[in-house]
Amino acid sequence: MSKEKSFGKNTLEVITILVCLIILGICMGIGSVDIPLKDAMTILGGKIFGTYIPDELAATTSILWTIRLPRAMTAFLVGGALALSGAIMQSVLQNPLASSYTLGVSSGASLGASIIIVTQFTIPALGSFLLPTFGFAFGFATVLLVIAIASRFDNTLHSNTVILIGMVVSLFTNAVMTLVSSFARAHSQQLLLWTMGSFSGKRWYHVQILLPLCIFGMIVTLYHARSMDIMSFGDEQAYAMGVNVRTKKKILLLLASLLTGASVCFSGTIGFVDLIAPHAVRIVFGSSHKRVVPMSFFVGGAFMAFCDMVARTAVESELPVGAVTGVIGAPFFVWLYLRGSKES
Repeated sequence: MSKEKSFGKNTLEVITILVCLIILGICMGIGSVDIPLKDAMTILGGKIFGTYIPDELAATTSILWTIRLPRAMTAFLVGGALALSGAIMQSVLQNPLASSYTLGVSSGASLGASIIIVTQFTIPALGSFLLPTFGFAFGFATVLLVIAIASRFDNTLHSNTVILIGMVVSLFTNAVMTLVSSFARAHSQQLLLWTMGSFSGKRWYHVQILLPLCIFGMIVTLYHARSMDIMSFGDEQAYAMGVNVRTKKKILLLLASLLTGASVCFSGTIGFVDLIAPHAVRIVFGSSHKRVVPMSFFVGGAFMAFCDMVARTAVESELPVGAVTGVIGAPFFVWLYLRGSKES
């Protein structure tokens, strides 16, 4: 019976991944100019395998390959990275409502970006990567600060201590960013767009940076999957089973922060993805992280790509992606949480 259940879940995983990839394909085709599936396949075949692309598809090729595809891929990778980060946080902190935003990654990254936007500081060598670099650096530094402070209060890095310190640091950085915005009203619109998230203008070099990072994050997380399963039962039981909880928590928290920081610095602050995807996956596939980790990545990626498609097609002027994920994600998450509670 257990083999039948395992086979059923494996089949469901394959179907879910295929559905997520189909959603990604649909998001590439829909826009102000709809691209038929036949034309899309011709263009992709020509770009990937070097086959012939008819001259009448030149304009469509530019739209699909230069604009749509890198944007949809970036949204998919950012959503997957955020969902993967959320799965790690919920396991390490033993809290289904935990996310990397709990540790102040997004607020720290937003603070770094706002300082660059307001001061107009430039480093020619970084070019267009200046804003993402500072956003990532500030977000990662915020997490290091949270871990350092939590270690002073609790040597074992108990989950409640980490969450509490993270919330305090996050509130502090948000307050500082509000002050920065108040003293620089001329940049308030740009700061607002950053805090709501956008994938406008994303190109292939964004994909080239995010893809290896996501693969690295997936491999490392799967390597620690068994330890994450054990830690979900509590710190004391994990210690009793031979898991070095303190070290594992530091590694996994830093990895989750790396994934979130890199995502936030390229897309701005986007919420709910890291909460919804892991929670939905656990309800469907169970709590084993060997299933939760990869499925969270694909579900989160598909959800983000779908929300980005809605953001750029719902109205004439593009909507912030963070607003779309919030409108769709908040009621959906409440429904998921209530459904999970009833089943429990």
